[in-house]
Amino acid sequence: MSTGSSYSSDTGTTKVTGDTGGINTYKGEERALRANRLGTPGLLLSVLAASAPLMVVAGVMPTVFGVMGIVGQPLLYVILGIVLMLFSVGYAEMSRHVHNAGAFYAYIARGLGPTAGAGASLVALVAYSAMQVGIYGILGFEVSGLFSTYLDIDLHWWIPALVAVAIVGALGWLKIDLNAKVLGVLLVVECALVVIFDIAAVSKPGPEGLSLHAFNPETLTGAGLGTALCFCIAAFVGFEQAPVYAEETSRPQIVVSRVMFLAVGYAALFLAVSSWAVTVAAGPGFIADTSLKEGPGMLFGLTEERLGTTFTDVLHVLFVTGMFAALLSFHNVVARYAFAMGREGLLPAGFGRTNKASGAPATGSLLQSVVSAVIVLAFALTDDNPIGDPTAPVLHLFTWMGNVGALGVIVLMATASFAVIAFFVRRGAGRAQAPRLVASALAGVALLAIAVFTVRDFGVLVGSGPGSVLNWLLPGVIVTALVGGLVYGAVLRSTKPEVHARIGLGNEAFQLEKAAGDTSARR
Repeated sequence: MSTGSSYSSDTGTTKVTGDTGGINTYKGEERALRANRLGTPGLLLSVLAASAPLMVVAGVMPTVFGVMGIVGQPLLYVILGIVLMLFSVGYAEMSRHVHNAGAFYAYIARGLGPTAGAGASLVALVAYSAMQVGIYGILGFEVSGLFSTYLDIDLHWWIPALVAVAIVGALGWLKIDLNAKVLGVLLVVECALVVIFDIAAVSKPGPEGLSLHAFNPETLTGAGLGTALCFCIAAFVGFEQAPVYAEETSRPQIVVSRVMFLAVGYAALFLAVSSWAVTVAAGPGFIADTSLKEGPGMLFGLTEERLGTTFTDVLHVLFVTGMFAALLSFHNVVARYAFAMGREGLLPAGFGRTNKASGAPATGSLLQSVVSAVIVLAFALTDDNPIGDPTAPVLHLFTWMGNVGALGVIVLMATASFAVIAFFVRRGAGRAQAPRLVASALAGVALLAIAVFTVRDFGVLVGSGPGSVLNWLLPGVIVTALVGGLVYGAVLRSTKPEVHARIGLGNEAFQLEKAAGDTSARR
């Protein structure tokens, strides 16, 4: 005989009776991620790795300088850093009250209701999966180039991409602290080399000397500004993943919020200084033409002039390892979102169980690996271009998936900003919370504006040109995920109210059910 139990959330209380489908059945630690596995350093390295700093410096920055003609890119990172700091004020405060591996969708569910949370859960799963799969493409292309340049071996891009899928999938079954160590070593070395380049660029400036022109507000004019905002905010992606690990951190009320502010501050400073150093090395007046002509090769050319061939070769290798670190970081996040969704009934119950040996969300890890392999193979089957051809589908994989993912994350951040406001207002927020609510409102409006710019300029983002069906088809992936999730949430509300009530509660619902079961047993 099953026992009834009730779950209280900030959106109401639902009585649960009858069979719950085993979704939160107590089985030792299977329904919970292992606690106290991460401290501040480990969590900080994990979230920073997702931003792949060298990939941003070598890939994103030349695109913004050249294709979009925005010389003031350093100032843009400062402005976006301020916006994301405002976002983090409310987001960090929310993390003190809600500890859930579902992070974004859990916060949205607690603020705007379980149905909205269901919509956000599918958007998060699709967005982070898309960003990771896109990186597999560019990693495969770069490894293929390294084999050709240094070993004189022609290698199709999809071979190293699939090897990376297998390695990342295997690490996904291991302990998060092992992954944090792997991410940390790669990230520290990568950032150190970029800092060395920055120092060399300032020490040996280009034809216009040590210029601060890139910080002039007048450099932020032009038709490419909206598109540049989309590109540059994607460079920060990673900091918002900190709450995903809340259940696995020591003192989550302190560590998670601390890591978010450190990550945003570090990323803003690092990206602003590095992009400025690039303008100094090439010259503010020449940076647009040079970037347009040389693309990602610009950084390596500027580096070779100042630090020699050996350093540049090492930088090439770290370019690849940095992308691998980002793959690990995104994989961990997607696996934990799948775990949270399985635990709450949004996915089959099997996704809500962890690996007994390591405590990792193994089923979610497997799902992400299978999806990645299928998409990589799909693009490989359409690739009839010569090896090393820059127009090959591999680069479409990177640009299409990367920008679909970035749009999804921007939408989630904007929605979460308003969810934070609703959450604290419902709890009777007083004057003490007013500054946080104002910060969240300002961030939400700014992020919504950036999302509108992203959709409007999606043709520029993916290089499809005006009138292309891709301009609406690719953003439509996120819209479809959102609508599908909302419909699914509404169906659950009608057909399985006990499951609907648990959305966003995570391990809290599991503990409530266990307590209710224990009480019934004592009776």
